[in-house]
Amino acid sequence: MWMYLGLLAALFLGLHNLCKKHAVQGNEVFPVLLGTISSGFLLLLPLYFGSAFYPEYMIKIQLYITEISIENHGFIAIKSAIMAASWVLAYQALKHLPITIVTPIRSAGPFFTFIGAITIYQEKPNFWQWIGFFLIIFSVLLYSRIGKKEGINFKRNKWIFAIIGATFLGASSGLYDKFLIQNLALNPQTLQFWFSFYTVLILLIILSITWFPNAEKRKAFIWRWTIPLVGILLVIADYFYFKALQDPEALIMLLSAIKRSQILIAVVVGGLLFKEQNKRKKLVPLAGIMLGVFLILYS
Repeated sequence: MWMYLGLLAALFLGLHNLCKKHAVQGNEVFPVLLGTISSGFLLLLPLYFGSAFYPEYMIKIQLYITEISIENHGFIAIKSAIMAASWVLAYQALKHLPITIVTPIRSAGPFFTFIGAITIYQEKPNFWQWIGFFLIIFSVLLYSRIGKKEGINFKRNKWIFAIIGATFLGASSGLYDKFLIQNLALNPQTLQFWFSFYTVLILLIILSITWFPNAEKRKAFIWRWTIPLVGILLVIADYFYFKALQDPEALIMLLSAIKRSQILIAVVVGGLLFKEQNKRKKLVPLAGIMLGVFLILYS
């Protein structure tokens, strides 16, 4: 069941990435990011009040937000800081790079997750999982050659380094999620609510320094209907992902790889919607990534 939940998370993440590309295109990144996370937080807010005033009903429908210790608040705040940094880098890169370049690079996340899962959680992949893992990495490298034809030099473009940094931080957060869900026994909605709360606080601090005092940047911001939709889709995707992680048999390295199947939506549908270049050539490394995910999933 945890594998199917992982595939559901991938579906909503793929839709989330399409909406995110539309939201940031030609727009101010920081207020878009604040808008998306705030939308997710507002979606979860009724669960918090419901848990405070109608605890029995919320427990019955399995959406109860539990009370947690100060120490656990600190652990969640660390996750918020990691993901806030990852999103700032990712949104900036997505604004300046094609979605058909950004999404495949982010698909290298299993590389970092595999290393962490093996060293931290002693997860042991089999032979075919290793083949799938290296196939994903090799396919991402193929994208770098295609990117050069679009005027993107992977060695000199700062947005490439930004998306690589975002990918590393995102993978670190994924490894940390297993600790939060399994070791601290946090349920998905409790983790999501407080994570969103602390992330909004962090982004408000960033915007108070970089965006609110600047009148030109405020005027450059464009409201789009996809901004709240990004946050809502992310909350749904994370809920399925965290539910999958609750299973003690769930392997974070496999879940990370399963989530990469979101690339189908981003590259195929996104390439058509945003009329990006070299779509056919990108199908070759795309097939490599999908084959790698298949080997990891079914080996």
